[in-house]
Amino acid sequence: MSNASTARFSRRGLLAAGGALGLGAVLAACGDGDAKDTGSDKGATPAKSGPWSFKDDRGTTVKLDKVPTNIVAFTGVAAALFDYGIEVKGVFGPTRTTNGKADVQAGDMDVSKLTIFGNKFDSFNVEQYAAFQPEVLISTTFDDAGTLWYVPEASKDKIAKLAPSVAISVYDLQMPEPLRRMAKLAESLGADLKATKVVEAKKKFEAAAERLRKAAKARPEIRVLAGSAAQDVFYVSGSNYSIDLEYFKALGVNLVEPPEEAKKATGGWFETLSWENVDKYPADVIIMDDRASTIQPADITEATWKKLPAVKAGQVISRSPEPILSYDKCTPLLDNLAEAIEKAEKVG
Repeated sequence: MSNASTARFSRRGLLAAGGALGLGAVLAACGDGDAKDTGSDKGATPAKSGPWSFKDDRGTTVKLDKVPTNIVAFTGVAAALFDYGIEVKGVFGPTRTTNGKADVQAGDMDVSKLTIFGNKFDSFNVEQYAAFQPEVLISTTFDDAGTLWYVPEASKDKIAKLAPSVAISVYDLQMPEPLRRMAKLAESLGADLKATKVVEAKKKFEAAAERLRKAAKARPEIRVLAGSAAQDVFYVSGSNYSIDLEYFKALGVNLVEPPEEAKKATGGWFETLSWENVDKYPADVIIMDDRASTIQPADITEATWKKLPAVKAGQVISRSPEPILSYDKCTPLLDNLAEAIEKAEKVG
């Protein structure tokens, strides 16, 4: 494996294991004038009785004789499509927690009805996948190479031979663009984007974005730190690539930004701190990684954490570094942060 590939794989492993940002990135049509327009939609043929095609964010066009129904997707993608009424039968990625309950990335899906090909990073049962006879595999991609998220490096070639794949990019973009693209994918699979539920969900998202913008403008002094907890270290995310953080920043949120040199080891994604240095950056609000692979705030026992002003003030909320890409699921992320900023005491 080349050095570049090794570096990319290592970073993917860190992110999946709960490194501080989740994924994502920067850009695109916010619909609010703060971001660039990406131009016209990539092609999506609406669901119908005839052939189906979809041009994904790698520039790859997948063509099938009919709209696929035997779909396999990364769990978070399946959860997003579920919100549009599209049923995904097979998934890979965090789906069940150790106690058997639905993982946060499973959204509203009934996980007991899903075929799970791998529940953790670098785990994918290729034989089971082949027997499932998938028509298409759908995932996100978090790099400019179009690497399919949670598809293991070691078995990606075998997996690719069994069904075509579709990738939705969450790299170097702001949240509204992946949301738009996921909606177009759902539409091609049969979703009605003019349905009242879908239209209202988008309106609520736009209202939540405006609320966050106003809150950030009214409280520019409130510093927000995005963190993620592991057994031995604490990660502080930069906004460089995360679709949520870049969008928050575009809306005016005063995000803590580790210097580029401090993030160099992770390709610019996040800085790794020892628990002794968890107070390195002053913060008034802390938004913490909600993935099951990370330690949740209530379970952090480190004394240095408990002494943080934001923690003592009760100004810690959850963050979804891998947001489910439906307007319904992303709206609370904006509303919760807006409320936290609106109510925050200046403590950092």
